[in-house]
Amino acid sequence: MKVSGLRLVFFAAFLFIAVSLLGGTALWQLAGSGNALDIEGRAVLVRSVPAAGPAGWTAYGGDAAGTHYSPASQISIGNVARLDTAWVYRTGAFAGREHVRDQASFEATPIMVEDSLVFCTPFNEVISLDPGTGEEKWRYDPRVPLDADPANEYNCRGVSYWRDARAVPGAVCGSRIFMGTVEARLVALDARTGKPCTEFGDHGVVRIEPGLALRWPGEFQITSAPAIAGDVVITGTAIGDNLRTAAPVGTVHAYDARSGALRWTFNPIPWSRAGDGENVGHANVWSTMSVDRKRDLVFLPTSSASPDYYGGARPGNNEHANSVVALHARSGEVAWARQLVHHDVWDYDLPAQPGLYEIWRDGILHEVVVQVTKMGLVFVLDRASGRPFHPIEERAVPQAGSDGELLSPTQPFPVVPPPIVPATLNPEDAFGVTLWDKLVCESRLRGLRHEGLYTPPGIGGSLAYPFSGGGANWGGGAFDPQRNLLVINMNNIGSEVYLYPDVEDRAAVARLSHDSEFAPMEGAPFGMSREVILSPLGLPCTPPPWGVIAGVDLDSGEIVWRKALGTTEDVAPGGLPLPFGLPGFGGPIITGGGIVFIAATMDYYLRALNVETGEELWKGRLPAGGQATPMTYMWRGRQYVVIAAGGHGKSGTKSGDYVIAFALGV
Repeated sequence: MKVSGLRLVFFAAFLFIAVSLLGGTALWQLAGSGNALDIEGRAVLVRSVPAAGPAGWTAYGGDAAGTHYSPASQISIGNVARLDTAWVYRTGAFAGREHVRDQASFEATPIMVEDSLVFCTPFNEVISLDPGTGEEKWRYDPRVPLDADPANEYNCRGVSYWRDARAVPGAVCGSRIFMGTVEARLVALDARTGKPCTEFGDHGVVRIEPGLALRWPGEFQITSAPAIAGDVVITGTAIGDNLRTAAPVGTVHAYDARSGALRWTFNPIPWSRAGDGENVGHANVWSTMSVDRKRDLVFLPTSSASPDYYGGARPGNNEHANSVVALHARSGEVAWARQLVHHDVWDYDLPAQPGLYEIWRDGILHEVVVQVTKMGLVFVLDRASGRPFHPIEERAVPQAGSDGELLSPTQPFPVVPPPIVPATLNPEDAFGVTLWDKLVCESRLRGLRHEGLYTPPGIGGSLAYPFSGGGANWGGGAFDPQRNLLVINMNNIGSEVYLYPDVEDRAAVARLSHDSEFAPMEGAPFGMSREVILSPLGLPCTPPPWGVIAGVDLDSGEIVWRKALGTTEDVAPGGLPLPFGLPGFGGPIITGGGIVFIAATMDYYLRALNVETGEELWKGRLPAGGQATPMTYMWRGRQYVVIAAGGHGKSGTKSGDYVIAFALGV
């Protein structure tokens, strides 16, 4: 979902009027009025238990479980204010590619393996750096096509590492880096040199076929790091949304990590009628998977079946779309599955890596799967069975969808934790900095159907709140095993969605604002448009904060703190840093020093927060948008925190090619 509709020039008109007429204090008071999200800030220290493990970062999410946690503790609450830039590396990724710069997002999180930091650029170049100096050690360029027009941008969130237990020490390709590309190639490289592993597939490459003819090259791509389970490398795909009902199926592919031979495939929607003209596709895994090595299970966060906003051709709940699916990694057989959205017509796919955490309760360790969602809900499941660890209720949701639609009468809701961001909005609580601005927003909201979460889309327009960009998104959450604490950032924005019964009516499409996103949904009786709901001054009509971060006790399910995340400094004239919270893409990490590190927001900072309270302790300036998840590691007695700063095409933040390391000053 595009958020450039926030066009962060919008604050120019807003601040000129607000500061001139109201003054800074009055502006903030107004911003916190109405039904703005209540922000807690009370310090709660939950159960403390010993945390063990290496202080490295060997996988995209820190480890195969996706905990986003490192026990590294050299940087602490007491000294984090002394963090300073240790080194800066520039990838040069845009050289010769300036013409596609606005189609690229630098969302990568490096991994620390083979005494190197390894990551990928938006154009799938793999780069290895010295961890202490940031000097380049090697570089591999797969030369992806620059006319791909990728549906999910030129984007590579991460690479994966595998060590061959059979290989003799020092053997070529005895350890490997795996990466997926914009045109759905899976590449295997020697982890020490970056040269292709020629015995893998076709000279180091396996190409994944979409199963249907593509409309354009970038309709079918890989954006997230593959999963590694034993000697198997597993990948999903990112597929362009809402183009058509007859779309590629989101088949998951598993390959032998040595030879590249196909080991198994998993079709998440085997009920789809592939190839007969009524094909329903997608339910793909575009985000990151997790691996439970002890159980030899791989956990998939699946997306919605095609198209996102009309399900008349796919009656029923559409298992296993919008589900956490646990597969046996060696065979691809389903161990269990839990659907979190029935018959999705809201683009509420599961956007983030399932977190495999260990929760202490009454002295007993419970192994769980935690799935954060675009709806602002957090589901906690037993890892072995998929049964709810915290209760889940089927609750009645709005009905009377579009013609031909058969909605689910209920949807799953966790009893705890409570929603991190709200899902209901009264028109009279619309946000505005002037009475005129507020009244226009009220009028727009009153014209939309809104009966809370899961209000179905329709011809007359509906409010999607949270919008399809989150709640949570691909950045996911971080887990502190010493405190049973999940830290998660979420967006708090609404959008309006319209269905068009005559997609050939170009006049109707022409009436859309330039920030609307239109999709034809070929094969369905409707086309669709969606856009963030903005006031005449360009501000969101939904009350701030527009970006939040929260700490959740996963034992009790209680939200123990919640804060606005981000200020208007880099989107306001004069750099006025109003603490409204801003939408963000990228997730947090937690360290053994009691620190949460996060960038993500539309202001250009890496922040350090107190994990127990959410209090901001430090922030480091970035030269471009930090729409990536940071990482941390120990190297020769020194702890480093690293972030990719290169912006995000769809959110309009400043692009760049920076990888920046911070460490304690001398």
